[in-house]
This record gives sequence, structure tokens and C-alpha cells, in this order.
Amino acid sequence: MALDLKQSLKLAQQLVMTPQLQQAIKLLQLSRMELAEMINQQMMENPVLEEDRSEETAPVEEVSRKTEAESAGENSGEQSYDDLDWEKFLDHFITSSYGIRAAPEEDRPEHETRVAKNVSLCEHLLWQLRLSDFSREDEEIAEYLIGNLDEDGYLKTPLEHVAQQFKKTEAEIEKVLKKVQQFDPAGVASRNLQECLLLQLSQWHIQNPLAEKIIRNYFKELEKKDYRPIVRKEKVPLEQVKEAVKIICDLEPKPGRPFGEERVQYITPDLSVYRTGDNYSIMLNEDGLPKLRINSYYLNLLRSDSPSATKEYIKEKLQGAMWLIRSIHQRQRTIYRVMESIIKSQKDFFDKGVAHLKPLVLREIARDIGMHESTVSRVTTNKWVHTPHGIFSMKFFFNSKINRLEGGAMASESVKERIRQVVTQEPCGRPFSDRELVAILRREYGIEIARRTVTKYREGMGYLCSGKRKKV
Repeated sequence: MALDLKQSLKLAQQLVMTPQLQQAIKLLQLSRMELAEMINQQMMENPVLEEDRSEETAPVEEVSRKTEAESAGENSGEQSYDDLDWEKFLDHFITSSYGIRAAPEEDRPEHETRVAKNVSLCEHLLWQLRLSDFSREDEEIAEYLIGNLDEDGYLKTPLEHVAQQFKKTEAEIEKVLKKVQQFDPAGVASRNLQECLLLQLSQWHIQNPLAEKIIRNYFKELEKKDYRPIVRKEKVPLEQVKEAVKIICDLEPKPGRPFGEERVQYITPDLSVYRTGDNYSIMLNEDGLPKLRINSYYLNLLRSDSPSATKEYIKEKLQGAMWLIRSIHQRQRTIYRVMESIIKSQKDFFDKGVAHLKPLVLREIARDIGMHESTVSRVTTNKWVHTPHGIFSMKFFFNSKINRLEGGAMASESVKERIRQVVTQEPCGRPFSDRELVAILRREYGIEIARRTVTKYREGMGYLCSGKRKKV
């Protein structure tokens, strides 16, 4: 079979995304912080762009302070800075060896106001290790054990692996581990929860043999809060068992918790929705977003007799700058339109709360504002809105529907809110099972829902199963 090369023409229509269109699409899905970073980056790369500071004014405190100083000087005839006796002024402050006079005791900052470095669990344990009596070889093993602790203070590495690493027996590694387990905080370097609790009973000198027995022999019953086998086998009254359980509950299951670095993430909403009479107003949050404008210097260069290469460079940068400014304005208008349509569809939520949220899909909002679903999806990604009922993600308003017995449907978030209300009001001694929650939702709210769906919603909200929610 002979192969030959041929040329042929083909006419076809194809959607090609220009770099400008790609940039506009990317801007839609950026969060507020990401948008601010991108704008700052563009200002560094594009010399034509600059921040518009024309509306900025001096701080109120600074202006008032300056005005008071000027008026005081005019009225009282005080000396200006030019007439000040600088030698007398400096002699008043030079008293210490460093040329700075120490502040009076009452003017010094409190010790509590000083910022201290957070000490990690590993650093805290290594500091104790340096002060302890370990041989050089045991100290290396202890350092290895401390380095393998997780953030909660537990040792997850098997001693067999540690023994192979240092070519020692497990008994020798166990001996070093026992010494590390005596460090502060109590219960550190434990291999499981039972060992952690027992170490705390020992180190804190808590004399309660029943509590120790419960931890050693009845841990599953303790987890299920089923105290009948303990009462029957140990032949002790229920009240005594409850006292021992209370002691156990006061122990710390995660010894490394005080040394953990809690990273608090603050949410700055992109929009705010305020009630104005019977309607709602939308306000875009543009605080911290630089307002862009074109640098007049480069515009003047275009009008001058600059070299052609310079003008071509400026035109290219000017085109990119104009497109960026236009894309940012388009992004803000699109977010506003999407939020306006959401308020129209979820007015019951804004009027009455989460329990009255309606089922909503992206297609409905896209149809209402005349845009594609993908555009609405990008707009609602990583965006937050402040409402009269709290701060919510824009994705929060889009929910699947749960059918009701008398017809109609409810939003999944509304069903979650009903489950939350039932669980928070259930009897402490006999919490509702998932099957009972299904029956309550059907009987009281007319919600038709499967048990596995209730389980998924309950676990998603962070509620334990009925056996672990039980309080005696």
C-alpha cells in the first residue's frame, strides 16, 4: 500500500479563547484576597498601571492633632521647631549609656503585653531531655522518639522499628520510652488512649482504683457509656462508677493540645446584604482592593516624539492595563447580579432564617441573569456574603431538594437545621437514634428522608451516634 502526502483545505468553526478571555474567566473565580494579590502583582509587572489615591485623605487623628498644634502656636505664642533650644532638649533625654533615658517604672509596658514565641511540643520535650540524666546513647533514642510524636503527643512508630534503627532490643527502647513518658505534659509519648489516661492518673497521683480498673478492663463499656457491666462485675454502686467516670472525663485525651498552633482563618465577606424596609440592598466590599488607573506619564510619552519601539511597548502594556481594569469592573458587576438573583430566589431565608432555605440549582440563577452555569459556578466559588443571619458562602444558597409528604420540597440545609434542632433538644439520658430521627422528621415536619441520608447529615454536622451522645 503506497503512502503519499497531500494538502487539503477544511473550513470549520472553532471557539478559541483569547488570553484576555482567559484572564476574565480566571478573575471570576478568584477570592477577594487572591484578587488583591493579583492586582498588586500586575502593578509590579505593568508600569502603565498605578493605584488611584486621589480620594485618600490624611487620618483624622493626624489632621486634628496638626490643627490643634497650629492653633495653639498661634494663640499662645509658643516657639516653633526652628526656635527650639535643641541643646537643652537633648540634655533632657541623654542619661543612660546608650543615649536613651530609661522610662519611669509606671510608664514601662506590662510584661503581659510582650509577644512571646510559641514553644512547640517537640521543643518543650527536648528542653526537658537536656535537663535529664540520660546517657549519650539513650539521649539519641529519646530524641528519635520525641521527633516521631504526632501533634497530639502520641507515639505512632512501633518500638520494633525503633529497635531496628538503633540495633537494640525492644526492652531497651521501652526503658527509654518510660523515662520520656515522665516528662511534662502528663501522658505524652503514649501509644494509645488507655496508656495516656493511665499515665495521667499516675503522674497526677489520683488515687482511685476503680477509675484505673475501668480504663484497663472496661474501656469499650466506657466508650458506649454502658455502666451496667461495671456495676455487675465490680459489685459497686452506680454512683461510685459515675464518680470514677467523672475523674476519667477530666483527664486530657490529647496531651499535645496546649502546644498546638491553632491557625485561625478570618473570613472577610465579598458582599454584604442589608435590609432596607421590605427589600434588601447589596454592598460590594472593596476595602483593601487597589483602585487602578493609567499612569499619565506614559500617556504623555505616546503623544511625544518617542522612538517607535517605546511607543509599541507602551501600547502593548496600555492594552493589557485597560483590559484588566475592564475585567475587574465586569467581575464586580457579575457578582452583584448573581447575588441579586439569589436574594430574589431565597427571600424567605433572608426574612426568616436557615430553616426556610429553598432548593436551588445553578441553572435557575444562570437562566435568570442570562449567563452560563459555569459562569455562575465560578462567581460563587470562594465568595462569602454577610447576611442578617450570619456569614455564609455563596455556594451555601444552592441546595439539593428533599421531598415532603404533602408535596413540595425542602432544601438540604433546611433539613440539616431541623436535625440540629431535634438533636440539641433530645433527652440527655436517651438520645435519638438515626431511625428515630427519621420518624421525628416525618411526623413533625413532613420530611421524607432515608436513614442513611440522616446519618450523612448528622456526621457532616459533627454529631456523634446516639450511643456516644448519651449523658448519664
